[in-house]
Amino acid sequence: MSGYDNSNRGQIWKNEDRKSDTHPHYKGNAEVNGVDYWISCWLRKPDAHPNAPAMSISFTVKEPKAASIPTGKAEPSNDFDDIDF
Repeated sequence: MSGYDNSNRGQIWKNEDRKSDTHPHYKGNAEVNGVDYWISCWLRKPDAHPNAPAMSISFTVKEPKAASIPTGKAEPSNDFDDIDF
């Protein structure tokens, strides 16, 4: 028997850093078909329409972090202490 296949799954946790009503109640991540996603989940208000979903979920592709690319430009120096007058 092969190892556990964790593909096409995800998980969310309570967002402890929620600072406004627009921030998700839960956040997490998932891997679907080899692509990594961020998950955001908002709970609906109890007084919402009875046919409204209990949660609204958003998936955003995780973008790889951009590596800093040297521009080749040197920063100008304002250090004139080594100049003899």
